[in-house]
Amino acid sequence: MEREGATTRPPWSPGGTAGGRPTLLYARPGIIVTADRFTVGSTSWRVAELTHLHTTRGPHDRVAMRAALVSAAVIGGIGLALGFTGGLHRLTAGAYLLLGVVFLVPILVAAAGDRWRPPAYELWGQRGGVPELLFSSDDEHQFGQVSRALRRAFEIHRHGGWEDPLANADLWRPRR
Repeated sequence: MEREGATTRPPWSPGGTAGGRPTLLYARPGIIVTADRFTVGSTSWRVAELTHLHTTRGPHDRVAMRAALVSAAVIGGIGLALGFTGGLHRLTAGAYLLLGVVFLVPILVAAAGDRWRPPAYELWGQRGGVPELLFSSDDEHQFGQVSRALRRAFEIHRHGGWEDPLANADLWRPRR
């Protein structure tokens, strides 16, 4: 069912280049991973130059951390003021229970901050022995796709292609 004069796409080959173009592993606006290069925005790295790829989580949200620190300082200051003025001796058991719950506020603020604004996922690598942040994203799904594509490109470059020795091995099979 091919139309006359229609061009057909050459068969896809995972190894090497097709028509002089590098193998595309991942492409979204602003992010391109090929077997030869990794490009994020206007920054581009050759895959051959990258070593020691690893992932981490970025720093916690500054606003949440500051809120936790401020609330801890205020509550600690109130506790110290009550302790020095002798006010702790006059408190009832219910007040001590309430004071204990209030001391949990900074922990709850920090936990809520991490839940609502989690740390970014970061992909790091070394180029020339110097660690560099290659990619950072708040979206776990996108980060996983980009990091897997870059690791695939890294493996392609390191092994010289997509050839898997076990996939090409002549395995013994029983005769039927």
